[in-house]
Amino acid sequence: MKCILMNKNTEVLVAEYNTVSKFFDRIIEVKNIDYAPYILKSFYIKDDINDTFFRTNLSEWFRGRGIPSWRDKLDLLLHRLDISAPTELLDKAFGLSLSDQYWLKPFNSNIKYDDINFFDNDFDYAEFLEASLSLNSKIVKKETSLITPNNTTDGMLKKAWIIEDGTRYLLKGGYKNEILQPFNEVLASMICDRLGFNHVPYTLDVYKDTVVSKCPCFITKDTELITAYQIRNDMKRYDSEEDYEEYIKCLEKNDIFNAREKVENMYILDFLIMNEDRHLNNFGIIRDVNTLKWLDVTPIFDNGMALNIPYYDEEEVIISGHGRFFYEVKPFDEIIKVVHNIKRIDVEKLSDIPEEFDKLLHKYQSITKISDKRIYRLCVLLNRQINRLKKIIEEA
Repeated sequence: MKCILMNKNTEVLVAEYNTVSKFFDRIIEVKNIDYAPYILKSFYIKDDINDTFFRTNLSEWFRGRGIPSWRDKLDLLLHRLDISAPTELLDKAFGLSLSDQYWLKPFNSNIKYDDINFFDNDFDYAEFLEASLSLNSKIVKKETSLITPNNTTDGMLKKAWIIEDGTRYLLKGGYKNEILQPFNEVLASMICDRLGFNHVPYTLDVYKDTVVSKCPCFITKDTELITAYQIRNDMKRYDSEEDYEEYIKCLEKNDIFNAREKVENMYILDFLIMNEDRHLNNFGIIRDVNTLKWLDVTPIFDNGMALNIPYYDEEEVIISGHGRFFYEVKPFDEIIKVVHNIKRIDVEKLSDIPEEFDKLLHKYQSITKISDKRIYRLCVLLNRQINRLKKIIEEA
């Protein structure tokens, strides 16, 4: 299929797209490489537009827009949607997403972005929501249910985009039999509210006896998310704190105001909740797709893998932990040292957080079946981290 890769209303390149393999067999013409996905620019060779490396990375980027193979209960989701592989979903809605403005336009088509994008136009989601988050669901047969941004969601958690009062919200469940992730997202919001950190607000909702987190989309039809992974991909890798410093320099070079402090805030939060999964795809920057100007760092989001979920033991409170710091895995007590001015944090504003978290967990206890003992230990762990931060501030 001959098509045009579009960035909103800007033509990026013309190519032959294989609808079976989901790979680009040939690039016919590059129209505007500056508007290409950020991660592809470093692979582009002007005098060889069909360079295998560039074409392969273009194909992998597009295939990577689909639901990943490691999505929790993916086999069940595919069965319910009556499809054989998540890549089948990429062609259902032009590859459109709610994280950016890229889409595939059939060549010589009169389709307009304004008529198909999911920021302005409603989409069916009830069937996809049921297939993703319901414990029991029938096979979905309605083709209209697959014209949705749910075709291009990443991550391992079961999730679905919905629309309420014109706002796009993402619902996310827990991982496998673990149900704490949604509560951790709300806990992170509570902490960020008190400390004044820019963040995506999370609340809780109940979908068919399953507690899910709920947050609004923070991208608009004029912006896109560029992850730290994409930014660091074309920079020298050090496997040390130097990677972090180079990233900060890049943000500052692109006029991101107060970049260091904003990124530090993310790591302060991770220290407090012991978030073990701050990988390079769940933070980054927001870019204007019309002017290509870097606007700001992303608000803090995706904080569910916290409070030692993978290592929880009913009989003990884990007293140490490690988090991700760019390409390294380091103790939280080491990661927090990147904060230059820790004294700016008023930790007293967090004094009631363990009590509030306790109330939140007990409020939904009849659904989650989390034991009183576990709730108590989680709150002890949280209180310990707050006190640790207090001590670090006092000794700074």
